[in-house]
Amino acid sequence: MASRVAPSSPTVASAARSPGSVLRRRARRMAPNALLHLVVLPLAVVFSVPLLWVISTSLKPQTEVFSWPIQWIPTHVRWSNYVEAITRIPAATFASNTAFIVVVSTTLTVLSSSMVGYSLARLRWRGRQIVFAVVVVTMMLPPVVTIVPAFLMYKAIGWVDTYLPLILPSSTAGAAFYIFLMRQYFTGLPYELEEAARIDGATSWRIWWQIMLPLCGPVLATVAIFTALHHYNDFMWPLIILSSPDHYTLALGLRMFVDMNTSYWHLIMAFSTLMLLPIIALFFIAQRYFIRGIHLTGLAGR
Repeated sequence: MASRVAPSSPTVASAARSPGSVLRRRARRMAPNALLHLVVLPLAVVFSVPLLWVISTSLKPQTEVFSWPIQWIPTHVRWSNYVEAITRIPAATFASNTAFIVVVSTTLTVLSSSMVGYSLARLRWRGRQIVFAVVVVTMMLPPVVTIVPAFLMYKAIGWVDTYLPLILPSSTAGAAFYIFLMRQYFTGLPYELEEAARIDGATSWRIWWQIMLPLCGPVLATVAIFTALHHYNDFMWPLIILSSPDHYTLALGLRMFVDMNTSYWHLIMAFSTLMLLPIIALFFIAQRYFIRGIHLTGLAGR
């Protein structure tokens, strides 16, 4: 006689669907997220304190900047600090100089790093692994070590007080980290696309430009964001290379609020707050592509 499976008891089914069991299962699912928020939220508050101090100081008079205890809400809010900050120095000139450096450097870095990364990941040529090892090793060399010899070299060829040392080195030989990111991403792409293109007669240049680059949107966005932020915030190298105030960037403009007698901290913080706005806007616009590029690059590799 064939055995018959007894139907589930209505009591058991109703117990599984009872409000108490649903709440317990939901609580078990939410417990890890709640624990994560308990850890992350206090850290977010701690890390946001410097930013809040900058914004608060940008609205204070100079006499209240270093008052103790810290006065987070100014007695008299001075919105005029922002107007004075952008009129005391040629902010428009500095902004145009910075935009030129950022746009040109980002474009050249994205193209050159993707080109070299594609060559290291997809093409077969003698010494490829050695070159990749050298590229990785250069990432371990502190940039400050090369400042003096680089300055002497650019002075000898007449590049001092020009934008060339700020754009070309980091856009070509100085993009080791970006080459590494691109190489890792290219390695994870399917080889069938490239093989099909070669059967159709496509060259390596055409495959890189028309097939591979359109598939690399997330990592290209990551490289572009890193490069733009680096050149936007760079202070030391432009300070060494540039000597004419007409060539200054926004980061060097902050230095003009400091003289031999005093430092105008309320204006420095006001100008710094204005400089933060493009960075915040860039982050919110490209956040999705940035996180996806980092995630996929970390998982790629063979």
